[in-house]
Parts: sequence; structure tokens; C-alpha cells
Amino acid sequence: MHYDIAVIPGDGTGPEVVAQALKVLKATASYAGFDYGLTPYDFGGERYLRTGETLPDSAIEELRGHSAILLGAIGHPDVAPGILEQGVLLKARFALDQYINLRPVRLISGVETPIKGKGPKDIDYAVVRENSGGMYTGMGGNSRPGTKDEVAIQEMVYTYDQVARCLKYAFEYARKYGKKTRGVGPENTLALIGKSNVLTHMYKLWNRVFAEMGTDYPDVKREYYHVDATCLYMVLTPEMFDVMVVENMFGDIITDLGAVTQGGLGVAAGGNINPEGVSMFEPIGGTAPMWTGKNAINPLAAIGAAQMMLEHLGQSEAASRIDRGIALAVSKMRSMVAGEMGMTTTEVGDLVAEYVAKS
Repeated sequence: MHYDIAVIPGDGTGPEVVAQALKVLKATASYAGFDYGLTPYDFGGERYLRTGETLPDSAIEELRGHSAILLGAIGHPDVAPGILEQGVLLKARFALDQYINLRPVRLISGVETPIKGKGPKDIDYAVVRENSGGMYTGMGGNSRPGTKDEVAIQEMVYTYDQVARCLKYAFEYARKYGKKTRGVGPENTLALIGKSNVLTHMYKLWNRVFAEMGTDYPDVKREYYHVDATCLYMVLTPEMFDVMVVENMFGDIITDLGAVTQGGLGVAAGGNINPEGVSMFEPIGGTAPMWTGKNAINPLAAIGAAQMMLEHLGQSEAASRIDRGIALAVSKMRSMVAGEMGMTTTEVGDLVAEYVAKS
């Protein structure tokens, strides 16, 4: 099996952690027997400062032809907020119709969580975030800008089709990867997260489709939680969750909370998924410019992104091997925090690569 992988190392420490992910990918391919080609792209802050270009339309068509995209991080201290996020990240997600953001929240044994008394059995769930609609589409505007009469409008808009395809993915994911399927819980459960007591129009649609579609999945238990209560439960009783499905903005918030509970951004990875097209995988942490070039940033999130990419491409055995390699690295590391790991970025990557390469 051959895969064409687009690589966007990005800014700051992005290239450093992507280098370790690619090292592990090479070792995994050697072991598992698949081959791949890499096409590098320099989209990010440095290119923008040099050329004024973010993500050209021609690049979208090139990316569309790849098997998957591996992303490092996008952001630059000399570029105003919003330019790169909207011009690269959001443009890629929308143009490539990556309508699912998948975020596993799993505490690895040996990683510390700030939640007292909780362990790997308690923090083990996934968040399916709708990734194409809501407030992030930028619908709205400003009237009388710069005056004391200025009015700002940012609209949350969803179509039936956007809601339905997200919920279908979430139901299928819960059926395939839920706790009962994995043998770690009594049933597979999908929880819709929203704010139906305030956003009444929006959640008339979400709740209706959730109920109607749920009849096709009698093996998946349905639950509903308000997003504010969800944030409490994620800290107090995270073990109650299996798979969550949530709209775009609320999903952005709760996945960052989930990342902290699983040990921080150094171990959190995610995928921007188009089940019918090309998907993009990335570490959740940012560019961390203060650590650039110091060989001290934690690469496990980027390696985890490569693991998710292989799982998505159907290389489940190879993905599981990387998973075990990450667990081994964790057992050898002093901390998940940059500069406190007890080993360098390169050494962490070497450790995982050496494990997955063993026959």
C-alpha cells in the first residue's frame, strides 16, 4: 500500500516535532510493510512575512490529491492574530470540507493529570466536534466601526446536512470505538453537548436529528448535557463520558479542557477529518516560540497525530504499535512539560522509533 502524505511543518517548534513524527512514521512503515511519499509545504508565518501569501487556491487542489496531511503548528509572533488562523487553518478545513474534528482524550499511564484521584481508567473518551459550521464561518459584520455606536454581529449558522453528517460520523464512531466495543465499559454511549435552554432555535435542529438518527443505532445509548455542565463533569467525573458530539465553538473550548486533563498539550493530538476526502492531523499545542531551536519541546503530540493518521488510513496494527511506543516513552520521561522531560525532543522521537521498528 502506498500513501502520498503532504507535510506542513509550520512555525515555531512545528518543524521540530514534525521531524520526530516523520522519524516514527519511517520506522513504522519499515515494520508494517507499507510505503509512502512526502510532499513538503512551507505555509505559515515565515512564508506570509516573505510573500504576503497564506494558503493559495492552487495549493488546495494539490492538497486534495494527497492521502493525508500532517501539520506541525501555525502561528507567528510578528503576524497579527487571525491572519494565519483564517488564511491557512480555517481555509484548509473549509475548502477541503474537513467537517469533523476528532479529539481523543486519553490519559496515558504515567502521565500526571491535574484532576486529583483520577487515572487512565477515568479519562478515556473522545470528542467529535463539528468543524465546518457555526460561528467559525465568519458570517456577520460590524456596523459603524470605530464609533461608540458600533454594532458587532457574529452568527451561528447550521444546515440540516451539516448537523446530520456530523451526527452520523459520531454514531458510527461510538459504535466502532465506544467503551463496550473496546471492552472497557458496559455500553457504547454518545452524548450530545449543547445549550438547548438558551440556544433554543439551534438545538431544536440538533436535538431533532440526534433523536431521529438514534433509532438507526439501537446499540448506542444517547445522552444530552449542557456545555457548562459538561465542563464541570469533565473535571469531577470524566469517567462518565464515552463519545461526545458537539458544535464547533463549544467543541473548541471543551477539547482544550480535555487536553489539560489528559496531561497537557504536549500529549494531545487531533484530526480534521473528511471521511470522503483528504484529512489533516496535528498536535494540539501551538508553535511555542520560546522553545524553538532548543530541542526541548515534547514531540509526543505530533507522534500521536501520525498515529491517528495511520489509523485513519487503515493501518490499525501500525497505529497500535505507535501507541505502545508512546506509552514506553512516557514511562522513561521525567515530565511531559517542555524543558523538564529529562531527555531531548530528538531522544523522545528516537525512543518511539526504535520501539516500533523492532520485529
